[in-house]
Amino acid sequence: MLKKRLIFALLWDSGQFCLSRNFRLQRVGDLSWLMETYDFHSVTSCIDELLLLDVSTGPRLSPPFLADVSRLAQSLFIPIGVGGGVTTLSKAERLLESGADKILINSQLVRDANSVKHIAAAIGKQSVVASVDWRHSARHRFSAFIDSGRTEVGSLTEVLTAIGDIVGELLLNGIDRDGTGNGIDLEVVEAVPTNFDRPIIIMGGIGTPAHLVEALTTPRVNAVATANLLNFVGDALRLARDTIAESGIQLPSWIPVSALPSEIQSRNQLQW
Repeated sequence: MLKKRLIFALLWDSGQFCLSRNFRLQRVGDLSWLMETYDFHSVTSCIDELLLLDVSTGPRLSPPFLADVSRLAQSLFIPIGVGGGVTTLSKAERLLESGADKILINSQLVRDANSVKHIAAAIGKQSVVASVDWRHSARHRFSAFIDSGRTEVGSLTEVLTAIGDIVGELLLNGIDRDGTGNGIDLEVVEAVPTNFDRPIIIMGGIGTPAHLVEALTTPRVNAVATANLLNFVGDALRLARDTIAESGIQLPSWIPVSALPSEIQSRNQLQW
């Protein structure tokens, strides 16, 4: 049985990391600011994966973004999933070369599924995550959206049926609860086709450790992600992980950085 995972997401917009509420962004600082403001290495020891999403309104996967991906990848010991504007194999390979372990693909899943199949065939479907944004609409109880939540493309079930097994994982991001801290709308799992057997990550609305426990104990949910930078404050993520473990949910066990040989530690420390 797959162990459950706690995932943190960073939203990157033209060199700045952002807070998001219902997909409306507020910039808060660059990578240097992030490292200086928070004990980032301590924080990442409390999560199982990191997602880095380029949500820029301008050109995506720019050299500054790739540089930040590389700097993070060189400093962390956890898997990193990266996405934002991936439309071709060459763009996916560029992210892998920068240090990404997984590639997240969103709008291209709807616009050209064959290109996603080509990417998955080349790099392995286990390295491809379908990132699908959704919300309630007048047309469907669960509607899928692309273009950073601006374009409705049909029912979530129909979109997921079309995606099928061409990807290794599914990330469901709820626009209505995004950044509210009001908890995830877990009924969305009902929209996932019963024959969809990929691991499911759910995101959008986490505000308390209890929300994490509720999501991770929901059948078919394999992981939960949060992009609220305020969760970095103090010991919030460590306490959240402790709460999850105390509830009986099995999470992966990682070797603390402090327990690694000094030469490995020094080789993976960012210089600021």
